[in-house]
Amino acid sequence: MELRLLGYAVAIAEEGSISAAARRLHLTQPTLSRQLADLERQLGTKLFVREGRGLTPTQAGQVLVRRAATVLAEAEAALKDVRLAAQGMTGRLVVTFAGSGINGPLGAALGRLRRELPRIQLQLEESFNDAEMSTGVLEGRYDLAVQRLPLRDARLATQVWWREPLTLFLPAGHPLAYPPEPAPLTALGQIPLVIWPRDVSPRSYDEIIALCHGAGIVPQIGAEGRSVQTLLALVAAKFGAAVLADSHRALRRIGVTPRPLADTSTALHLVWRADDTNPLIERVRTVLTEAIAG
Repeated sequence: MELRLLGYAVAIAEEGSISAAARRLHLTQPTLSRQLADLERQLGTKLFVREGRGLTPTQAGQVLVRRAATVLAEAEAALKDVRLAAQGMTGRLVVTFAGSGINGPLGAALGRLRRELPRIQLQLEESFNDAEMSTGVLEGRYDLAVQRLPLRDARLATQVWWREPLTLFLPAGHPLAYPPEPAPLTALGQIPLVIWPRDVSPRSYDEIIALCHGAGIVPQIGAEGRSVQTLLALVAAKFGAAVLADSHRALRRIGVTPRPLADTSTALHLVWRADDTNPLIERVRTVLTEAIAG
């Protein structure tokens, strides 16, 4: 049975006459009368009887109208859901994000995402391992990653989302902590470094070592830590200095003094599968990009 026929029956019941229902449906009265007759022949029963100058549903007609109203509402809801999905306005999205990024604009951006796309079922997973995040995107465990150092893989699409300076987090009272101007890269050779273990974050480790080598420095490793909190605690305990994103100033660790590191920067990237055609990915990328643009 066609949905339009159900709609005709509902309109006739609500209007109480074929002529009024025809005007509402933008049909001629004879056309609607024929459609009603066809529907009654299909069902093998009368759906309306004349009472006075109007039409009243029969017992069978009442059942049809009641069920038809539900079916039509469900059909309309289904069409709405399809349109929203096609526009990237609804669906489920699993986002993994760098734990270090939440100290910058990422938290506010994710909040805006929830406000602007309230129909999205958003699942967030924090991670401190860049390789694991990129691999998770490739394997389909994550739809989108917000990370600093994505894997170089042709199957991944990447977009620089936010860029910030690198900062040297020094023990409070250390001579290098006093000058207000950015520290030169050569400062990395004047104090032991507190650094990620390479097995935990190989690309972060390699990035810092490359900075040292670029400045002609052989780094001295004072200690290793597996989280930002541990790294800063080791700095406060005077094991050395840590090279971290500038946004970690927000942690305000007692015993630690941040000093910008000259001519350096780090970036957060949006990472997704290059062959992913889900319109929700593009919609979310747009919202996140607008969140830091203004």
